[in-house]
Amino acid sequence: MKILLVGEYSRLHNSLKEGLITLGHEVTLVGTGDYFKNFPADILLKRKYQKGLQKKIKVLIYRLLKIDLTSVNLKNQFFSFSEELKGFDVVQFINESPLGIEPHYEKQIITFLKENNKKLFLLSCGTDHISVKYAFDKKFQYSILTPFFEGKVPEKSFAHFLKYLKPEFKDLHDFVYKNIEGVIASDLDYHIPLKGHTKYLGLLPNPVNTDKLLYLNNLVKDKIVIFHGINRGNFYKKGNDFFEKALIKIQKIYPEKIEIIITEDIPYQEYLKHYENAHILLDQVYAYDQGYNALEAMARGKVVLTGAEKEFLEHYDLQEDEVCINALPDVDAIVEKLSWLIENPSEICQISENAKNFIEREHNYINISKKYFEVWNKC
Repeated sequence: MKILLVGEYSRLHNSLKEGLITLGHEVTLVGTGDYFKNFPADILLKRKYQKGLQKKIKVLIYRLLKIDLTSVNLKNQFFSFSEELKGFDVVQFINESPLGIEPHYEKQIITFLKENNKKLFLLSCGTDHISVKYAFDKKFQYSILTPFFEGKVPEKSFAHFLKYLKPEFKDLHDFVYKNIEGVIASDLDYHIPLKGHTKYLGLLPNPVNTDKLLYLNNLVKDKIVIFHGINRGNFYKKGNDFFEKALIKIQKIYPEKIEIIITEDIPYQEYLKHYENAHILLDQVYAYDQGYNALEAMARGKVVLTGAEKEFLEHYDLQEDEVCINALPDVDAIVEKLSWLIENPSEICQISENAKNFIEREHNYINISKKYFEVWNKC
């Protein structure tokens, strides 16, 4: 089968590509690298007008003419590869707005791909109209929009998420759903809002290439190392404010027992290197299930504080704290979990082993790629 994967922002599509190639399929990935993360792609489109004088010109043009130069440039780059983007059996979008450009340009790209390829599919693995609407309607106990509801940050800071509720993005959502065979969710945070939708094809867990992620024995020999990697653009969305406050407290309680490593907005490969020697990784708060960063860290044997609500435990038949730690939007609760780990280093070793086994069992990239192929083939 010949497959085109459009967009990338977590390494999901890269891992899926690796699994599909192992199974004998021909796969092409087109993407923009996702800003500072620099994810690889076979056809890499470069996002321009992002800083300096170019950005100032872009802002001025938009104010005067309502034309977004970045969107226009990315669309033009895409169509410069038009002959290489035809004749695929399956095209899968990472998101309703797969290249992160203005909706009318995304529609032009989707129309071209629909006309020149066989089947289109959509992934729900990040913010989109359905997941944001579900969160905005407060159907979750807590969500990425909780900091917005609590007034921690202005609406402008959540524009990247709230845009999916705007008429032009609702129109894009409707357009995408008219043209796809179906939509697949990558974890429970996206599965729950999609349940019952006529186009929903089910939950296929994130594929993780454990062949590329060396498992490191998480024995505690000296200090316990805690890693906190911050994406400044998603600071409140991920609940980093809770982690920051918890780390200040835990540093005062255990100054001789721990070492804390903090990074901010670093490329993906650097991110992996920085937490290599960590025992504990702080991932995110407002989630029911693990995102991609958490899964990769678990594969490497880290004890991850992330989403692991009862829905996740029930879905995979797990006990609390068995494979990861559920991070609640509560500083004292986070401090309590960290204290338990620091005072019981044997638990770190056990959870580390459990985490690795869980990823190999439920997220193996080759097994998950087989499931994608089966779903695509049925439609």
